[in-house]
Amino acid sequence: MTQPYRVAVYIVPRRGILDPQGKAIADALHALGFGGVGEVHAGRHLVLDVTAASADDASAQVTAMCRKLLANPVTEDFEIASVGTAR
Repeated sequence: MTQPYRVAVYIVPRRGILDPQGKAIADALHALGFGGVGEVHAGRHLVLDVTAASADDASAQVTAMCRKLLANPVTEDFEIASVGTAR
């Protein structure tokens, strides 16, 4: 039996890849007095509602989506942040 799951995923530029948005954010934070901030990586936080047989299956589906479409495998990394039942 399948049920709805809500899966959160973070997609960020790979380390060593130019991230102009992250650099601009870091520079602005430093200018505002937040000198303790190191590198900033600006990315995307996606929340997907998927129907699956289990939480592991939902995670596997979203991993496949990231590899095929959602994340650029050359310039981005992704991480499944959470998997829970959708309400």
